Amino acid sequence: MLLVAFVALSLCLYAASPVKAAFPDCVNGPLASNPVCDTRKDPITRAKALIARFNTTELVANTVNSSPGVPRLGLPPYEWWNEALHGLAANHGVKFTSSGNFSFATSFPQTILLGATFDDPLVKSVATTISTEARAFNNAGRAGLDFWTPNINPFRDPRWGRGQETPGEDPFHVSQYVLNLIDGLQGGIDPQPYFKVMADCKHLAGYDLESSGGVSRHSFNAIITTQELSEYYLPSFQTCVRDAKVASVMCSYNSLNGPPACADPYLLQTILRDYWGFGEDRWVVSDCDAVSDVFATHHFTSSIEGAAAAALKAGTDVNCGSTYSANLIAARNEDLITNTDISNALVRQYAGLVRAGYFDPANVQPYRQLGWSDVSTSAAQTLAYTVAAEGMVLLKNSGNTLPLKAGLKIALIGPLVNATVAMQGNYFGNPPFLISPLAGAVAAGYSVTSVLGATTSGTDSSGFAAAVAAAKAADAIVYVGGLDNTVEAEGLDRTSITWPGVQLNLIQSLATVGKPLVVVQFGGGQVDNTVLKSNAGVNSIIWAGYPGQSGGTALFDIIRGKVAPAGRLPITQYPSTYTSHVVMSDMNLRPNTATGNPGRTYKWYGGETVYPFGAGLHYTTFALAFQTTPAATYSIATLVANAGSAPFLDLGVFDVFNLNVHNTGTVASDFVSLLFVTSTAGPAPHPLKELISYSRVHAVAAGATATTQLKVTLGSISRTDANGSAWLFPGSYTLSLDVPQQLTHAFTLTGTATQLTNFPLPPS
Repeated sequence: MLLVAFVALSLCLYAASPVKAAFPDCVNGPLASNPVCDTRKDPITRAKALIARFNTTELVANTVNSSPGVPRLGLPPYEWWNEALHGLAANHGVKFTSSGNFSFATSFPQTILLGATFDDPLVKSVATTISTEARAFNNAGRAGLDFWTPNINPFRDPRWGRGQETPGEDPFHVSQYVLNLIDGLQGGIDPQPYFKVMADCKHLAGYDLESSGGVSRHSFNAIITTQELSEYYLPSFQTCVRDAKVASVMCSYNSLNGPPACADPYLLQTILRDYWGFGEDRWVVSDCDAVSDVFATHHFTSSIEGAAAAALKAGTDVNCGSTYSANLIAARNEDLITNTDISNALVRQYAGLVRAGYFDPANVQPYRQLGWSDVSTSAAQTLAYTVAAEGMVLLKNSGNTLPLKAGLKIALIGPLVNATVAMQGNYFGNPPFLISPLAGAVAAGYSVTSVLGATTSGTDSSGFAAAVAAAKAADAIVYVGGLDNTVEAEGLDRTSITWPGVQLNLIQSLATVGKPLVVVQFGGGQVDNTVLKSNAGVNSIIWAGYPGQSGGTALFDIIRGKVAPAGRLPITQYPSTYTSHVVMSDMNLRPNTATGNPGRTYKWYGGETVYPFGAGLHYTTFALAFQTTPAATYSIATLVANAGSAPFLDLGVFDVFNLNVHNTGTVASDFVSLLFVTSTAGPAPHPLKELISYSRVHAVAAGATATTQLKVTLGSISRTDANGSAWLFPGSYTLSLDVPQQLTHAFTLTGTATQLTNFPLPPS
């Protein structure tokens, strides 16, 4: 889905115009007599009754995202392409008015910043708000009922242009994020009888490369071992499909070990439907033009109609693009597919729409009753601010420079001091407002002189002199720069992880002035802060991601101390030399001396980090202690027996650790508890450590103690074998809390190695 990531906000505004009815008419007209309108029947039966009346031309025409419907049956057109990554996005199915109601939707911080909160209830609250706004838009005929979100490919390589769309690099963290997000979007875990809206987990699978080293996502063949596919690339999708019961899944552009993902029956049938239980009332959509790529760039088939047939038969139900509508009739005429193949795909799509209440009147299902008056704009705006404030990460604060005192004269310097639209990242809509860092500083009561000094990625240093002069005249300096969505975006990977342009030179010039210097680093990915970390003239560093509509307010509430920072980095910050050792297209996670791959993510990278996964400082100090000493020994047989009541063995409970979080400082603050495990049990080489649980406690007063629970499942303690199956292995394990580590506990698993899952092997 190609998207221009950085446009003027005005280009997102749609003029108010008449729109088509949001729903079919099951009361009057030809559709009323169709059993699809019979609410007593199940969704698949209802969908089959509808599709049975399509002729071949109508079947084929409705296999694409811009489905024309069937006018003779009273079925209106439907646009499947709707986006809501961090709020409704102005694109395709979502139509904003130019003023008044439906002229805006809440623009939450980009996903990477929400991931940095490590606050799962907050994730669900955000998703619930988005789905309420989405339903109100839909009921007004201004959006569809399905939304192609979330992006749950783990952020494996720091150069990835779309890493900002993900919660981070850890598969367990991403899995918990998606579980809570789908819960909020769809109105519950597999809610009955109606979805609030239909979510879509993307991109299945092994997709985290746009264009790098001459390799394009449209032709890339991701070579991934079965072990790493199962333990890293797929857990978030398993949680999304098996546990959260998502309505739809998007297959990706790339090939996976040979076959293109959208034409791979192993991926779309064996794993997705057979192993994870993706039901027949759920559907698969291709990434846009990915079906065309099956022939055009992957050369997997000898013809374009062969590509359409291969994707359809593999399990891709909806084609984003026109390859299906242009070629399926020819494919059928060549006996590559049958009408039944097409009908099966449409049944899945329309069964999903039945589950979303598309055919049911407002007096039957509650979500049809939601309108603009149900959108609590004040609560949504508070929530967007909360996410921004909770997610920002304090990386350095020498001499307790922050918080800055009120009333100071501040030199606000950097290419993003006036950032508004750029603070949204990509896939954004029309927010009710956008508060820039400059506006936030002024509102916080500072006397501000603002100078750009440089552009984000340009090489012109002529603005340095004015910036340094402003810095000398001020009491303190706040530099606002880093990455923006012209540097990292869909279709665009970075070639380095250094600060772009001449920004680092400008910061170093400001560091010589001798005034307190706070560096604010925007962007979804990380850049190497080694020089700033070691420079005594740089007092504080805040990573602010893409903070959305209230970004400026949240930033300066942290800088002035109204809010105490407690976010944690959801990704590793590597030294800039990292990229010279491993190409993006090397999908291996484990270090490899033969190829020079130093290992990927905190789980496998053994080199020195600039800031590690989970890093984050506070304005206070905390001490952690287990409420009771955890067990020293666990029997594998007992653990497995006790897990028998869980829907799947890997979801069985290993233990629940009760933790005391004591604020030993003088400032009230949130605290994120991160629990890791290390072990040499099971197949070698082993992960260095793995996140197995986390929680966030709120507003722990100075001197007070909060309690929290850290639940650990058997799947989190397990290890994955070469065939992709999870096992409990006997041996020694160590729990560790916090980054840097401040509390540990050793335990032993006893008994016989026991298999928890049986991952399906790929075809030989």
